[in-house]
Amino acid sequence: MKIDHDHYEAAYLSGILRDTKTIALVGASPNAARPSYGVMRFLLSKGYRVIPVNPGQAGKEILGQTTYATLADIPEPIDMVDVFRASEYLHEVVDDAIALDPRPKVIWSQLSVRDDLAAREAEAAGIKVVMDRCPAIEMPRLGL
Repeated sequence: MKIDHDHYEAAYLSGILRDTKTIALVGASPNAARPSYGVMRFLLSKGYRVIPVNPGQAGKEILGQTTYATLADIPEPIDMVDVFRASEYLHEVVDDAIALDPRPKVIWSQLSVRDDLAAREAEAAGIKVVMDRCPAIEMPRLGL
């Protein structure tokens, strides 16, 4: 299925958000003023298992969740990788996600984060991609 990364169908986003249970949040911050902190708090409040990933915070807790340095360090399967890193790092996150076994089902990059080449690589590996969107905005918009 060819995905138009400029316009996502509501059913595509809803399906991802309904099927996802465990989210690795790459670029998680312990700073309550940072968008990643607010989105992590929102996702936890919606019942998701959210695992923060930030090498500078590894071993510490963010919102009561143990933080890991890398995706590979997470000791359980993840359904979705939510990326709070600049666009130039998205390809590296995609490569890390593809290397996981099992692979996550989705890579979701936050507002203004987009790399079409990385998206094609993820999709070729069987991973769905959403870019330049925020689940904390999409969920209320979609009535989830």
